[in-house]
Amino acid sequence: MRGSRAKTRLLELFPVTMLSWRNLTRTRTRTALATLGIVVGVVAIASLGVTGVAFERSQVDSFDRIGSTVLVEPGEDMATNALDSDDLRRVQSATEHDVYAMKSTEARVSYLQTTTRAELKSVNDVREQVTVASGRIPLDWRDGVLVGADVADELDVAAGDAVSVGGERYRILAVLAENEGNRVFGTDGAVVVPEAQHPSDGYQGLFVETEGFDAAFEERDRLDEALNYQTERYEVTDFEDEVARALQTLSQINVFIVGIGAVSLFVASVSIMNVMLMSTIERRGEIGVFRAVGYQRLDVLRMMLAESLLIGLVGSVVGVVLSVGVGLVVNNALLGDPTAFTGQSLAYFGFGFLFGVAASVVSGLYPAWRAASDPPVESLRG
Repeated sequence: MRGSRAKTRLLELFPVTMLSWRNLTRTRTRTALATLGIVVGVVAIASLGVTGVAFERSQVDSFDRIGSTVLVEPGEDMATNALDSDDLRRVQSATEHDVYAMKSTEARVSYLQTTTRAELKSVNDVREQVTVASGRIPLDWRDGVLVGADVADELDVAAGDAVSVGGERYRILAVLAENEGNRVFGTDGAVVVPEAQHPSDGYQGLFVETEGFDAAFEERDRLDEALNYQTERYEVTDFEDEVARALQTLSQINVFIVGIGAVSLFVASVSIMNVMLMSTIERRGEIGVFRAVGYQRLDVLRMMLAESLLIGLVGSVVGVVLSVGVGLVVNNALLGDPTAFTGQSLAYFGFGFLFGVAASVVSGLYPAWRAASDPPVESLRG
């Protein structure tokens, strides 16, 4: 009894909404399928958008190491193609950041019956540039080598094995982990030796580590001005163009992903239009009764649009909730923090919700107009 009174009270307060809700519940299967289409579309837009943002952030983090590096190499006015200790001191005095000196050449590396060619590298303060997967680097490292991940896999060696490098026999002190973004001093295909053991007399390059690629772009200009104020002795470069291209590519991928979601929502909109058209055809007699007892065209139009709006609201709310769940999983997988939502991520939730509601209402316009336009006599005839 109380439930009936409550429904009557709601009908008095919100007549159009309650009638629309009643009409939708009478065709539950068809309504559920239309709502499911909106859910799928909203999830496609919001979750794919959030996935794109998380992927972009993960990629930015992965190349942040190289993007934050400024590389100093011999310039066109330098007599040699290598740098020396004086150049290292000159660069160190021109910057407040850490400066690393790199030597690099090629060497033949052998273990038992297997031989390969690898880069032979050295760098000052090597612990800051490599990550050890197995073994250890002695504090006073003067002998022995560190083997990159790819070289270790190809030769099938481990820490403690002895390898031949350029005809000299060395003990492997550590196998290095795969590089994650640092391509300036890449070690995957390299063997790293102490600086004093490297056959090169000079440095192939010096690289300056900053806090991020924005800081690196500023440091590049400052170093170029400080080091080349008279001659082009040094070539000072950063990775601004590479970072910009990567960001542009990631942005295009994100737009493409969201476009896929928009197509899904368009398909859902067609489904809603079909549901509303079928509902209009089946309920011509009912609509004719409404018109006969005094309902105006605008009343019928509002009732039909309210049905579309309810489908859109319910489907969009469910879609956003599911998208948040997907976002939590994606953020945890790509960023290591399930709650690492940004303003852009949250905007996709809002965009998906609004797009779902708008698509539902737009899809219901024609069926609603058709229902409201039929003359009462024609509607009563069915």
